[in-house]
Amino acid sequence: MYAIAVVRYRKPLEEVLVHIDAHRAFLRGLKAKGVLLGSGALDPRYGGALLLRVPDGDVNAALDRIRDEDPFTRAGVAQYEIWAWNVSIGKEDLDRI
Repeated sequence: MYAIAVVRYRKPLEEVLVHIDAHRAFLRGLKAKGVLLGSGALDPRYGGALLLRVPDGDVNAALDRIRDEDPFTRAGVAQYEIWAWNVSIGKEDLDRI
């Protein structure tokens, strides 16, 4: 199963940037596990977006865990909006990543 997450900053950018290194380290860990396919800041910079791949079993629990373990969430500087995504066109391409 795939998912799209939008991470919206809840605090001024200066407060968010204090936690950016920990957040990026967390994302690199997800990438190493094959969970994160891509991420980046939105423009204008009021948050970011993630493309995720999670096991089909308990999708909601996996997505909740990702949200809850992010240093941004733990520090209270951002909130997640996550949608499970049933890819129909291009799924084979994503599966190869």
